[in-house]
Amino acid sequence: MYNTISYVIPIFNEELNIPIIIKKIIEAFNKNNLKNFEIVFIDDGSSDKSVSIIKSYIKDGINIKCICLTRNFGHQEALTAGLAYANSDLIAILDGDLQDPPLVINEFIKTAEKGYDVIYGIRKKRKESILKRISYKFFYKILSSLSNIYIPIDSGDFCLMTNNALKKLNDLPEKNRFIRGLRSYIGLRQLGIPYERESRYAGSPKYNFRKLLRLASDGIFNFSDRPLKITSAFGFLVSLVSLLIMLILIIQNILTIKILGFSPNDVPGYTSIIVSIFFVSGVQLFAIGIIGEYISRIFLESKKRPTYLIREIIK
Repeated sequence: MYNTISYVIPIFNEELNIPIIIKKIIEAFNKNNLKNFEIVFIDDGSSDKSVSIIKSYIKDGINIKCICLTRNFGHQEALTAGLAYANSDLIAILDGDLQDPPLVINEFIKTAEKGYDVIYGIRKKRKESILKRISYKFFYKILSSLSNIYIPIDSGDFCLMTNNALKKLNDLPEKNRFIRGLRSYIGLRQLGIPYERESRYAGSPKYNFRKLLRLASDGIFNFSDRPLKITSAFGFLVSLVSLLIMLILIIQNILTIKILGFSPNDVPGYTSIIVSIFFVSGVQLFAIGIIGEYISRIFLESKKRPTYLIREIIK
């Protein structure tokens, strides 16, 4: 049914991992029934010898192409570039740190042959630090409660998709990409398969806290308008509370009633100041929430900058 496969791998300073991942991909490919493969590396502005090492393998006749970006654009942007240049019946996405075992792709291929369009890996147990594991768990819970689409917990970018699914993914026009969310958005027949995620083979993690925070915010704000709706609802609630406080203070002022030993008449102008502050603040927050509903939709598409820029393609 399927004859070819592209292994799409974003890299950033992975010179120690590249020879091993190429070796493991070839070993895994020799154990499946496909006829041909290609490895698509996307160099996301590496400063080490990653590209030189890839060139040496290309000279050896291995079917590899390397898309070199002009600078470090980010993991999701690099992945987007690789998916745009993958030309096979099946497309596999892996990280360049060997945490996603290429051999598991063979199991994904068998599932694809049963009629599934997207097969993604679900991590059985994370081997990151406790802080990272807690952060990821918190992120997925927030995302699942706010998002308008279902994004499975502990499903990363590691997956296999058919060319049909890839075309639908690449056709999505937004510039700010969150691949696993877009993958869920396109629908089709999808299935998650649990797997053991390995520890990083060599080098240091490329996702620091700032990048993880950015990824989390992309996941939440790209696929949900509920934060804005919550803001609007909160602003409306504050307006109601302000109105209630205003009525209480007016009645208290007219009847000269003391509450907790205090009457507005004790401080001239107190009622008008407090009422104005509460009411105006509530109305402003409510208005900002409504305006944000429109601005958020405009802002994401207004810049129209390319997601990535390519310096050269080596093959």
